Amino acid sequence: MSKELVEAYNRLALTYDQNRGLFDMSAVFDDFFHILGQKSGHVLDLGCGAGEPIPGMFIDRGWEVTGVDFSEKMLELAARYQPRMKRLHSDIVDLELGSAHYDAIIAVYSLFHIEKEKHPAVFGNIYKWLKPGGKVLFTYAGKEYTGADSFSGHIEFMSERLFYSHTTPVHLREILEDIGFEVIAFDYRDIGGETFLWVTLGK
Repeated sequence: MSKELVEAYNRLALTYDQNRGLFDMSAVFDDFFHILGQKSGHVLDLGCGAGEPIPGMFIDRGWEVTGVDFSEKMLELAARYQPRMKRLHSDIVDLELGSAHYDAIIAVYSLFHIEKEKHPAVFGNIYKWLKPGGKVLFTYAGKEYTGADSFSGHIEFMSERLFYSHTTPVHLREILEDIGFEVIAFDYRDIGGETFLWVTLGK
């Protein structure tokens, strides 16, 4: 991940408190918990940010949560908001974890900051880290947000210039199915005035 993007998220952490209520994802995760169908487990949150609200949803349900983020400032907030969450300071691309370790893996508003050429390798790692029968939920950018079928470039978000990258939905599905994932849901959702593709997978 570029130093520019890390510094942008470190700055966003400074104003996180005043903006944290803008995106209500409760309906998305009500659906995901229904698909998971289990009362507890171990979830990996790739791009956990400040540790809320999503890790808190899992912790409140008895789940163990490991959060990964490249922003030290966001992880400092996470230590305050979710002290029970295990925190790892790492770029998702560089992350090394054991095989078949997690019951669920989530990546909300994070993977589209990685160059699209690296997406197959990242999804391959996610498949490796996921237990058989496990589920994945992630957000993916598309034409609805960037204005292009396939995109790599910068877009302003909360006064910060952030890098976004994505391929087409058709190619994304091909990547996921070639790796071995079952595509459970491929839904466009408008949250906080922004439309992204929300993808649910099974192994």
